[in-house]
Amino acid sequence: MTSRFRAMAAVAAVAILALSGCGGSDSGTSTPNAAPTDKVLHLSFLQDPGQPPDPDVFYAGQGLLLTSNTYEGLMQYKAGTDKVELEPLLATEWTASPDNKVFTFKLREGVKFHDGTPFTSAAVKASFDRRLAVNQGPAYMVADVESVTTQGDYGVTVTLKAPNSAFLDYIACPYGPRMLSPEGLKKNAGSDNAQGYLTNHDLGTGPYTLTAAEVGSRYALEAFPDYWGPKPYFEKVEIPVITDVSAQQLQFNNGQIASILHDLPSSAVQSYLDNKSFANYSLPTMMSNYLYVNPHKGMMTDAKNRAAVLQAIDVDELVKQTYFGRGKVAGQIYPPNMMAEQYAKQSVPHDPSVLTALAGSLPADQKNVTIGYDSSNPDNQLVSNLIQTQLAAAGLTAKVQAYPTSEIYGWIGTDGQSAPEIFTALAWPDAPSPYTWGHISWDASGGLNYLGCSAPPVTEALAQGLPDASPDAFSQAGLEAVKTGCWLNIADVNDFMVAQPWLKGIEQAHVVTNPNSLRLAALSVG
Repeated sequence: MTSRFRAMAAVAAVAILALSGCGGSDSGTSTPNAAPTDKVLHLSFLQDPGQPPDPDVFYAGQGLLLTSNTYEGLMQYKAGTDKVELEPLLATEWTASPDNKVFTFKLREGVKFHDGTPFTSAAVKASFDRRLAVNQGPAYMVADVESVTTQGDYGVTVTLKAPNSAFLDYIACPYGPRMLSPEGLKKNAGSDNAQGYLTNHDLGTGPYTLTAAEVGSRYALEAFPDYWGPKPYFEKVEIPVITDVSAQQLQFNNGQIASILHDLPSSAVQSYLDNKSFANYSLPTMMSNYLYVNPHKGMMTDAKNRAAVLQAIDVDELVKQTYFGRGKVAGQIYPPNMMAEQYAKQSVPHDPSVLTALAGSLPADQKNVTIGYDSSNPDNQLVSNLIQTQLAAAGLTAKVQAYPTSEIYGWIGTDGQSAPEIFTALAWPDAPSPYTWGHISWDASGGLNYLGCSAPPVTEALAQGLPDASPDAFSQAGLEAVKTGCWLNIADVNDFMVAQPWLKGIEQAHVVTNPNSLRLAALSVG
């Protein structure tokens, strides 16, 4: 659910995270399996994606592998780098007006949708309209579109109701508006704007088509023979759902899986770092491990209590035990690679004595708290257990509980009573703009505001920065968010992936804005 923005992708000054890949050899404790000759790539999900692979619905984490390889937008972010850099996709050229209100696109010719119909400018309005009609989490990206005007089949102008410096980032980001076949949408509309159809089919233009979506069991892709770009090496991709992390690693170690792309626990990370039979990669992302505090429940309804709880948490120890070799203590409330380091700094000194003094005066029922984590993320189970120990030492009775992704998203927009008092999760921005992160995380209507905390000064500062991407305004929004005591950025986290040594192209297939995922068409064997 993972994760996750400025004008022309230039506002954020990017902090460098090194790309590192360690090539495997057959000198370890086991002999790597040979590369497949059938051109079938075997991967896995540790948990079912939790949402259908419909680009106007999907808003979680692991299923990004499906949506980003079957659908394409007008633009995308460059792969194989830690810089946030826009590049062409279904649009070959684009311009933005000085006030960030009018955007023009020249479209790529010779592109086909997977249903065989040609991609033209008509698809832009149809796709925007469909996203608004479905009205799920990503709908906000096109909510302020005033008009879409075509100039023939391969030109389009998008005019917004108000200036928005993040709009091109919306267009390029992994959760942004994807182009869907207008004919396919019309033919399969049903009574739900084709949502039923798109649970196990797709209407995209990407290098792969969706051939299986068996919830809780298996997903599969197949190379699209009429794809406009370079043809993928792998003709089929099999992605079983393997809900036990040990079973997942066993299948990888035995050569049944080509790569594990996400959610390896810290113990496994160390074992693969030490095993030269496999390749390992620690790749730059915009992921952070966040702690969320529920302002609607128990002792946490009081801001000073929330602040005391955050002070009782030893962040250095959490990161040391959980993210060695692939993460560091976060210095900002925003995710990494988004803002220059002088902005939006967190200042939460570690002092458990504040909570200890407070706990002594609380009624017995107020001392009980639940620490929740996403069941698909073993690291946050460890983080939650460590927080449990730290809070217990300060006088609270804490229990740790796992929640499936679907239930976590169900907390959004509720009174917060079914959610825990504390929640830990990996998170990342929809797009690399400080506005977008602030909006989805801190605004009352945000798609990642799991526990419903908000504050007027945060919203006001975000709105001030939106027209021209002012870093000072976005920094102020972050500082105001810290004051609420509802959020703490624990660690900036890399994507740690392991692969069979014959699988080539992982670094070139990885995008800093797209965690837990790869552009599969860039992979091959060697």
